[in-house]
Amino acid sequence: MAGFDNPLETWNARFAREDFFFGEEPNAFLRTQAHWLRPRGSVLCVADGEGRNSVWLAEQGFQVAAFDFASNAVAKAKRLAQRRNVSVNHELGDIYTWPWTAERYDAVVAVFIQFLPPDSRDSAFAGMKSAVAPGGLFLLEGYRPEQVDYGTGGPPRREHMYTCEWLESMFSGWELLVLHDYDAVIEEGQAHKGMSALIDLVARKS
Repeated sequence: MAGFDNPLETWNARFAREDFFFGEEPNAFLRTQAHWLRPRGSVLCVADGEGRNSVWLAEQGFQVAAFDFASNAVAKAKRLAQRRNVSVNHELGDIYTWPWTAERYDAVVAVFIQFLPPDSRDSAFAGMKSAVAPGGLFLLEGYRPEQVDYGTGGPPRREHMYTCEWLESMFSGWELLVLHDYDAVIEEGQAHKGMSALIDLVARKS
């Protein structure tokens, strides 16, 4: 994930803490929707932070690669994988320059990548979609614009959030297995805590 004014400094500072900024437990949406994934398939976790999602997927038997642009986060993710005795290919990388077409995956997972501004979001999503193999999946959880009113996580910028209409347009031509907008309480470390305006997507590439 990234910050705004000085994103690398911002996120390295947040991840410098001893505990985990977003906690060590996997995202609840990912946990409940992982049944869509092909057993032992390949998964790429985008902007994976401290590794809570990638490490959990590896524990379920998937072949997992993950990246984040904050070196502190990647170092913590590697330590978490070692402590949990699983193998994850954790790399330092940026969502804007990642070589999406270098390898294709059975699934791409993007959880709360709300740092993307509208003027660069379409190209970033096009890159992520290109990394999904034919018949593969894109799993996304994010915030809706109403999240700004809750103030329980994410940036205070409505334009960074998602709507069903935008996701339907972005994933036109894909099979939408899940598209659900709702409000729920989430508890993910200190960063995401309280009632939240959520939107979930599971889409299959034609």
